[in-house]
Amino acid sequence: MNFAPIVLFVFNRPNHTRKTIESLKKNTLSDKSDLFVFADAARNEKEIRDVEAVRSIVESIEGFRSVTLHKNHKNLGLATSVINGVSAVIEKYGRVIVVEDDLVFSPFFLQYMNESLEFYESSMKVFSIGGYSPPLEIPDEYVDDSYLSYRCCTWGWATWLNRWQKADWDMHDYEEFSKDTFQISRFNRGGDDMSQILKLQMDGKISSWGIRWDYAHYKNDAFCLRPTYSIVGNTGNDGSGVHCGATSKFDVSINMQSSFPYINSERLLIDEEINRRFATFYDGRKRLVSDPLSTSLVSNSIFRRIMSRVCRLGKR
Repeated sequence: MNFAPIVLFVFNRPNHTRKTIESLKKNTLSDKSDLFVFADAARNEKEIRDVEAVRSIVESIEGFRSVTLHKNHKNLGLATSVINGVSAVIEKYGRVIVVEDDLVFSPFFLQYMNESLEFYESSMKVFSIGGYSPPLEIPDEYVDDSYLSYRCCTWGWATWLNRWQKADWDMHDYEEFSKDTFQISRFNRGGDDMSQILKLQMDGKISSWGIRWDYAHYKNDAFCLRPTYSIVGNTGNDGSGVHCGATSKFDVSINMQSSFPYINSERLLIDEEINRRFATFYDGRKRLVSDPLSTSLVSNSIFRRIMSRVCRLGKR
């Protein structure tokens, strides 16, 4: 197997960073994997001590096939760090596994990522592989070990160069998208908050690579593959992070499953009942039916136009 390199982003949380590295080292494939660490610089003098503590930790990492450390001389922020760092590594290796400094993993996380990258490399409907899955109640009749999501995963994920290159980080067609109710409704199939987050990004009020990666999935009519039960946990929702406040909403019991029968390419379809629960988890809106278009927050007249357009598209 061609083991994908791991790209780790760190900043100013030494305790979280140490736990992430120790957890990653316990993976069955860690000693066969190359690790690339991107350490962002402090934004101000108050952060220098913690940033230096993090750099001291990552300078002494062992347990991987190789370790390469990149230290930023100025603060880039997470979004720019991820886009630049992933691009640099994936252009050389063709695929990557990406993690951040507040994650903990199943010992089989790297196995799931690498096997999925191999299995779905030619299935362009799978745009990325996610390791985190929210604590959903999975329908009893659902028997697969993974499912497809309209929403990408940013907590332990992987992708290929030919998908990553399709992302338009400058969002050149956003103005057209923002005026099209049909497109907004389809983009929001993973949760009504998605278009709201994208607007905040485009208005310059947040800096998110993740929502733009979501948009790349949408534009390419593709999905994120996630394990049915999460193999990644997040320790950063304790109020210590830059982007997230304190919450237990995303807490999961990490799945310790050691093998994952993968969904055959012919069955790569969204399970609408799982998606209904998934979207509700993120935006809080109760959905009475599984069809994501019929549950969007649009008027009846708009909905009729949407369905009319869907019917026309289906005849092409």
